Amino acid sequence: MLRAGRTTSILTVGAATAVLAALTPATAFAAQETAQQPPEGFGRQHLRWERCAEDQPASLECTTVKVPLDYGDPHGRSIGIAVSRVKAGSAAKRRGVLLMNPGGPGGTGLTTPAQVAPLLAAEVRERFDLVGFDPRGVGRSAPVTCGLTADEQALDHPYSARTFEQDAARARSVADKCWAKAGDLLPHITTRNTARDMDVVRAAMGERRISYLGHSYGTYLGAVYTQMFPRRTDRFVLDSALDPALVWRGVLRGSSEAAELAFTRWTQWAAARDAAYGLGATPQAVRAAFWELVAHADRTPIVLEGRPFDGDAIRAQYRAFVQVEAVTRFIVALRAAAAGAAAPAGASTAVAAEAAAEATDGDNAVSVAWAVLCGEGRSWPRDPEQYRRDAVRDRAARPLAGDFGANVQPCAFWKSAPREAATVVDNGVDALIVQNEWDPQTPIAMAQGLRRALHGARMVTVAGGEGHGVLGTGRPSCADADVTRYLTTGRLPAKDRTCS
Repeated sequence: MLRAGRTTSILTVGAATAVLAALTPATAFAAQETAQQPPEGFGRQHLRWERCAEDQPASLECTTVKVPLDYGDPHGRSIGIAVSRVKAGSAAKRRGVLLMNPGGPGGTGLTTPAQVAPLLAAEVRERFDLVGFDPRGVGRSAPVTCGLTADEQALDHPYSARTFEQDAARARSVADKCWAKAGDLLPHITTRNTARDMDVVRAAMGERRISYLGHSYGTYLGAVYTQMFPRRTDRFVLDSALDPALVWRGVLRGSSEAAELAFTRWTQWAAARDAAYGLGATPQAVRAAFWELVAHADRTPIVLEGRPFDGDAIRAQYRAFVQVEAVTRFIVALRAAAAGAAAPAGASTAVAAEAAAEATDGDNAVSVAWAVLCGEGRSWPRDPEQYRRDAVRDRAARPLAGDFGANVQPCAFWKSAPREAATVVDNGVDALIVQNEWDPQTPIAMAQGLRRALHGARMVTVAGGEGHGVLGTGRPSCADADVTRYLTTGRLPAKDRTCS
């Protein structure tokens, strides 16, 4: 999913009716594709594997798989998808390939196998070639760039009547730049096309079926693959899941609902530790202290570690409230800075983490994100005033962050309507969903939405789990054994379960 400021890290009635009438229904398209192999000339390719890079492990090999840019015209232009692998540890025990996607949309995946391999159980590494890839438009796979400024790359902008016209102008500028620089690619940068690319990779590697490990946006990509190619799925693990019914504006707005729940939980946690942090002895007192701090920062921005925070900048940290101890240290540091006192050591951990996440080498990731969010979601209003009304309404209902997800986005000014309907995920394919109870980017309600769509899946919820991502964090999780058992034996838990 997207992070504030980065990816990790969304028509008039008459026009909408005409567009939807021209779209191919996703469920009908899926039924056709389950019976088809990749377009002629793409399923069987001679792949030349070589070491990816000198600064990567020698075990990480790379190749390029050719795919059609437009699957509706497979004999037209083709592009290359950069693919990597770490071979299975045991030829005798090898089951197949485990494709991986680290999230986004816009996240590069070439180095993922080398990064994830040490974090997987030895018996999983024995059985699978770990396969990563840069999705179309990303990294080394026909990269898309829009030439965006740092301000234009930011996803989250708080609503203000004073700045709304500026926000709308920024959103229009992003759309105009993207279409001017990459208009030939943008209509083809979609989740459905990436799923088709995955199936070409499967065929080119000589596999009848694929297993899959997807994180964040990668859970949606995996779910779309199960819908389009259900007979070619093997063992699918979906970590920190998106609700496919919310694609895409609903995903952005849904994060603010989770933020309010996390904020309420934080006030209770901090109140129970008033002796240590001094924010208030009751949740109501902690809440009041926070909003007093926001009001102070609106009058006079607070400088912490050389970075000024006004009230909106403090609210923009809303995802941090799932990590109660870290965000408490941050709030304590802000209060100290506002009073002209020295901040306690280590108090601004949340800010440091956010600043590091915003570092970027270019706008490729966010350009791809806009291509996907705007190019396949039908829920984007074309009237900027609708965003204004929604932002005001959402801020009133969810004061911490309601306006961030509802404010005007480039999708209001996108130059082309989606070529296909967003995929309706509704199938009985086996899958294992793992989810932290307190996830700031794909909250548990979204994971539950995906679970409802995947009738054959099971879901393991980590009670009290904080942060975005259950697997691959380097920290043990009570869901690890379920994942290892499923990948090595194919056995899902008998029913959905919660562990702690």
